[in-house]
Amino acid sequence: MHNSARFITFILSLLISQLLSAESFDQNTTKASSLSLFDSPSYPATSTAKDYVNPNAPKKGKITLPGFGSFDTLNPYLLKGISPINTPGMGMYGFSEANEPLMAGTGDYLPSGDEAQTAYCLICDTIEYPNDLSWIRFSINHNAKFHDGTPITANDVENSIRLLRSSLAHPRYLDIYRNITSIKVLNSHSIQFNLEGPNRKSLMLRIGELPVMSKAHWTKHAFNDASTVAPLLSGPYRINKFQLGSHIEFTRVDDHWAKNHPLYQGQFNFNSVRIDFFKDRTVALEAFKAGNIDVFYEYISKDWATAYDFPARKSGQVITEEIKHKIPSGSQAFFLNQRRPLFKDIRVRKALSLLFDFEWTNKTIFAGAYKRSNTYYPNSPFEAAGVPEGPEREFLLAHQNALPDNIFSTAFKLDTTKGNGNIRAQLRQATALLKQAGWVLTNNQLIHSKTGDKFEFEFLVNQPSFTRVINPYIKNLSRVGISATVRVVDRGQYKVRLDEKDFDVITFVYPQTLSPNHEQRLYFHSSQVDISGSRNFAGISNPVIDMLIDNITSATDRTSLTAATKALDRALLWNFYTIPHWHLNYHRIAYWNQFARPVVQPQYNLGFTSWWIENKH
Repeated sequence: MHNSARFITFILSLLISQLLSAESFDQNTTKASSLSLFDSPSYPATSTAKDYVNPNAPKKGKITLPGFGSFDTLNPYLLKGISPINTPGMGMYGFSEANEPLMAGTGDYLPSGDEAQTAYCLICDTIEYPNDLSWIRFSINHNAKFHDGTPITANDVENSIRLLRSSLAHPRYLDIYRNITSIKVLNSHSIQFNLEGPNRKSLMLRIGELPVMSKAHWTKHAFNDASTVAPLLSGPYRINKFQLGSHIEFTRVDDHWAKNHPLYQGQFNFNSVRIDFFKDRTVALEAFKAGNIDVFYEYISKDWATAYDFPARKSGQVITEEIKHKIPSGSQAFFLNQRRPLFKDIRVRKALSLLFDFEWTNKTIFAGAYKRSNTYYPNSPFEAAGVPEGPEREFLLAHQNALPDNIFSTAFKLDTTKGNGNIRAQLRQATALLKQAGWVLTNNQLIHSKTGDKFEFEFLVNQPSFTRVINPYIKNLSRVGISATVRVVDRGQYKVRLDEKDFDVITFVYPQTLSPNHEQRLYFHSSQVDISGSRNFAGISNPVIDMLIDNITSATDRTSLTAATKALDRALLWNFYTIPHWHLNYHRIAYWNQFARPVVQPQYNLGFTSWWIENKH
């Protein structure tokens, strides 16, 4: 009986094992520790450091970085509140995610500096998936642990995605993970995600980016009320101390579970990183000049041209550098909120575009530093240049009758001026378009001929320095009878009003990548128009735009992705949903002369996490 019982137990366990892994017996599977959307990974799986780091970089010293605005929560995944890692500028320094993900390279945590959409296992040991990409399994590294010494398990992974898909988290996560049909915890160190929909490999990468949070911690603490509770992390730094709205300090974890992991070689070389927050960039710059801040990433061209003539720079104690890169520039623009009836007419939107004199602005305010963005994808291969040809044209022909006139025959180009302030030609064109749209000039004020409404609106900004760009534009608008004003609010108010779409016109920057994908839905898809916290700021609700985005998210190779993105770019431009701004193809950075960095500069990020201290000054 004893032998029979053991035999029955063996058979039952075998059957259970087969049931749990039934999918892998139905078809061939791939087992790996890296994943790439289109290209082959550049590095042997988790066996070597990146080419753009110094694996022997010394780990020492303390640095202080500037943060802008304020913060009122340590939880970056909520709709309400502002976290320190989500404040402007943190992404450039590489401190824009605190929780380690399953895989690193494609998201905010250790983003790749030389590959597009390629991730390597970090918390996971291996991944496995079938040919039809209907599921993906993550095997969790048995050595992975949180800072309190507790192991990271599949239950932590499952709970992390459950929290992000719940009503407690920001709505964008629900959209990102919408095509996960179910999740199975196979054992304490193995978890499976079942998938549906197009481009499942992209979804696999998004799951790989999942920030893994401690289930025990978030069972003890309320996920949506964590403003004064430091989260339990697992990475090379722990939160040492903080004061809401003022500063936060990270210190090295000496017994970090993955300190010898190839992804960490030559990375995160400072023993302590403090971030001091400033509501005024001018004050922050003065703090840098005084030596209270170690590094300053400059966004304002006028300051770059005029504000760094101070003794420490002249003596070589401070270095200023322009570092070339191949990073796709963000889509920066004035976003016209079509939820307001004022901006629904394409003729109105085009007229407003004509009245923004970029050439004068660039010459007078920016010292000629910028290039105009005639695209939503500047400094990238996705710009819709010339007239549409080949696959791009085919994508557009499917919607020929619903697209603006001339899109197939004329290259899109924003109007240009001589930069001397004379915009008579643009005034004539804008006045004609506004008249066609029913706007009549009466006593120097545009009035709608049918409704009697005045043409007036407000620019909403949270950076006082940007008013120097807007005020000359307002003057041009007044010349055709448009009354515009500018309102400056603090970052907290700004975020709330953007979340609720309570604005007329804003300035914003959509980050773009080397492989556009799901984020285009968040920016431009009609499903995002009425969602609180969404990023469809222009209120675009256009079935053609939706279908062009679908072509991007279902692309199976880089050629089709490029053509599909160019088609979307062209359709967005010809609809004049925004007034595109400008871009650079280099970093502007100033730092005290105590840093060294690797010989190889990464093309697709600044690479600051691979710098180290040499105490030169």
